Amino acid sequence: MKLVSWNVNGLRACVNKGFLDYFHHIQADVFCIQETKLQQGQIILDIGDTYQTYWNYAEKKGYSGTAIFTKTPPLSVYYGIEQNLEPEGRIITLEFPSCYVVNVYTPNAKRDLSRLAYRLEWEDRFRAYLLNLDAIKPVIACGDLNVAHEEKDIKNAKSNRGNSGFTDEERNKMTLLLDSGFTDTFRYLYPDRTEAYTWWSYMPKVRERNIGWRIDYFLLSNRLRDRIMDVQIDAHVYGSDHCPIVLDMA
Repeated sequence: MKLVSWNVNGLRACVNKGFLDYFHHIQADVFCIQETKLQQGQIILDIGDTYQTYWNYAEKKGYSGTAIFTKTPPLSVYYGIEQNLEPEGRIITLEFPSCYVVNVYTPNAKRDLSRLAYRLEWEDRFRAYLLNLDAIKPVIACGDLNVAHEEKDIKNAKSNRGNSGFTDEERNKMTLLLDSGFTDTFRYLYPDRTEAYTWWSYMPKVRERNIGWRIDYFLLSNRLRDRIMDVQIDAHVYGSDHCPIVLDMA
């Protein structure tokens, strides 16, 4: 099974920058996107008849939003946390016979950290949600989690310490989530790899110089570890300030 996650930072713009070329090339079984930035009816996406599509739109136009495209029809679909239709469209959960797939776009704490308190409360609810699912069957969670967990997940750790996405509070919430029974698949396979990033600022030459952050993840229930075949970061794929990440499982 091949799963892909990509924060497209505006799907309509990303389509104009090669999204469909990558989509058709990668042939994922499940393809999750975040930050769609559109409303129902605002795009006609030519992905063929192979996939079923599920969208969670934000109430605010041009903001947030998630979607999942899947070859296998799910048993059930959930939007938000515990069927709570959150206005920012940040979570979609598909239930399959052997697992849940959760696509998430975690709130940003904002540059001035004005949303940090909300972010931390949201993290607690999200962790509880994953644990409730995990009590039923294993979970694969993916998306833009808006945090560089360890110093090796960010180019300039010292100068970014305390900034949004690299506060001690956000990093500790990620540690707590992993310690509650989940695995960061990339670090499981590549514990010491550095300069492996999934997001780069739009500032000039930043991506070319690989001054980035790893803030996009595939997490899964610990009991699925033995099924991990590979995790790749497709940093060569442009179209967004994030790049796609790919999980191959047996």
